[in-house]
Formats: sequence, C-alpha cells, structure tokens
Amino acid sequence: MKKDTFRVVTRGTNGQLRIRDYGSKDTLMEMHTQIGVDDCSTDLALRGLPVFRGLIGPMSEGKNIVRYESPEVFESLTKEWVSQPAERKTRRRKTAKPEESQV
Repeated sequence: MKKDTFRVVTRGTNGQLRIRDYGSKDTLMEMHTQIGVDDCSTDLALRGLPVFRGLIGPMSEGKNIVRYESPEVFESLTKEWVSQPAERKTRRRKTAKPEESQV
C-alpha cells in the first residue's frame, strides 16, 4: 500500500508531543533539509524516501503513514517502550486423554 501521509513528531516547549501531518513528501521537503535517502529499510515501502537533517526516520506507522521523529522524542519513546514489562503469554497444555478401559 502506498504511504500517503508524512508525520513529524516533536516535543513542544511545554513537554507535550507535537504531531504534524503532511499530505506529500514535497510539502515536508519545503520545511526540512534532505540529507539522503533511505536505502536499507526492511520495509520496502520506505526505501527511497528522504532522510532529513535533525529527524529520525523514515519509519512506518500503520499502513499509509511515514513517521519522522526528533532525536529527543525518539529516545524518550524508545526508553518508554523498552521499560514496559513484557506481556506474558500463557500456553495451553494438552490434556492427557484418559486411557480407555479394556473390557
């Protein structure tokens, strides 16, 4: 699926996350300086997208959103993600079938 929304996430002076969506990469390129292109992403839809000075990304967010983050936001969200306890999964055990009595 084509990525058609470009999202930039930064932190405001009050500490709140600021999210700004752009309808095309051209609009985003007017606001930020391109320093290269992504050529190694495992998500093939991201390959060839611009890399910007001062932003981490591109990274995929959902099916049609390309996300860029400021280094501070990237670091803080990564620390939050890592510090969350792992979700424990329970495995269902097979119940032993009772032996049929031989009559």
